Amino acid sequence: MSKSRKKWLLPVTLLLSVSMILSACGGDKKDAGNESASNGGSKPVELIWYTIGAPPKDLEKVEAEINKYTAEKIGVTVDMKMIDFGDYNQKMQVMAASGEPMDILFTSSWAFDYVQNARKGAFMELDELIEKHGQGIKEVLDPAFLEGSKVDGHNYAIPANKELPAQEAWRFNKTLLEKYNLDITDVKSLESLEPLLKTIKENEPNVVPLAINKDFSPLLPFDYVIEKMPMAVHLDDNEELKVVNFLEAPETMEALKTMNKFYKAGYISPEAATTTSTQDLFTSGNWFTDRAATQPFADNLWSQSYGYPVISTPAGDPVIYNWSVMGSMQAISSNSEHPEEAMKFLNLLNTDEKLRNLVDSGIEGEHYKKLSENVMENLPESKNYDMPTFTFGNVMLTYLNPEDPENKWEEFKKFNESGTNAPLLGFNFDPTKVSTELAAVNNVKEEFWAPLMTGTVDPEVYLPKAIEKLKAAGLDKIMAEVQSQVDAWKASK
Repeated sequence: MSKSRKKWLLPVTLLLSVSMILSACGGDKKDAGNESASNGGSKPVELIWYTIGAPPKDLEKVEAEINKYTAEKIGVTVDMKMIDFGDYNQKMQVMAASGEPMDILFTSSWAFDYVQNARKGAFMELDELIEKHGQGIKEVLDPAFLEGSKVDGHNYAIPANKELPAQEAWRFNKTLLEKYNLDITDVKSLESLEPLLKTIKENEPNVVPLAINKDFSPLLPFDYVIEKMPMAVHLDDNEELKVVNFLEAPETMEALKTMNKFYKAGYISPEAATTTSTQDLFTSGNWFTDRAATQPFADNLWSQSYGYPVISTPAGDPVIYNWSVMGSMQAISSNSEHPEEAMKFLNLLNTDEKLRNLVDSGIEGEHYKKLSENVMENLPESKNYDMPTFTFGNVMLTYLNPEDPENKWEEFKKFNESGTNAPLLGFNFDPTKVSTELAAVNNVKEEFWAPLMTGTVDPEVYLPKAIEKLKAAGLDKIMAEVQSQVDAWKASK
């Protein structure tokens, strides 16, 4: 199987979608910002780099090659410390609070929360460092990434150069589509899935028609102030920016009723509300459809990863949200002893084709072979070095797989340009004044969110109860504070 891309497209359950792994046309080969490596002939500076993902077997071997290259280029080496996806948030919170030595660290809207930790002082403000040592980053990044990821007017991390908008898609096990001659041309809404799900349920007893887990939420037309919390602005509201409780919206009730209907019909697993992952279904192929964040040529990546054909169709439009801009970032720790060297390394990682592919794909001739200047093919040993590509910076430098079209990155740029701005793009809520109420609302939310969103319970019975409990926990006070901050932000624009 070609390069494993399981962690390139962020599952929607983490998006937080997204979403997601790439290979690259390698474009500009200049060593932007590449200062002399000698460091005056002194010993290279070692940077401690914490990043997300399970550490692969050959990490130490590849790291040695990375360090040979970066020591010569910029007088820097890295000590890579990888923490698996499920543990990253908690472990990083503990280490940051204890002042654990670190220089560079992964952060995002969904793991080791970027905005929250920037405001806490965990990350160094990067404005001057970008100007001094990050000009290459400014040249390769779509300006919307740096502008959209500012916190209170400043940059505290470097976003990965990848897909800019978030767009959801319905993914399908193509083998089952073809077996039953099912047409997805008119599939977009949740309701439009029903005839297809019915066919699979009636004919494939071992297949889960709609594969979801406890983090699933129906796709609704809102820009959420905080993911998986009730405060939101309607996507069509670009003028008034009225903060609403989206659980009270008629669209929400209709979507939850449809989910409950699907659940009762057996289209959804009875354990969906408590299931943490559907990966076993993808491994076995015993699924028909699910929803995931997409990007150009995503079907190729999914098919390569699962080992059987996957096809998709849009479930929504491409929209640029705060969380999609902040979906993958590298920050410099506020207690770093080497911030200038850290920025030099991040600049090289985002502009140097050789380094970017070494970090992503391993050692040429051992983990992969080059088929042409910008196309690679995995070798059997690649299984010992499988990295989450989207976490490491400029994905448009990574080599293409044989199945990828030559114009892949041009299509990515078109995709990025096609996105429309969400109403709250650039707004970051400061929860300081309502932290107690937020904690109480979150506790209440945990009681009902997964059962409602997965269709496990009747929304006409449970949604009113949930809303009542949320209001008792202080939701109205939170919404008033959010509206006040949104109004101030709107006035300042």
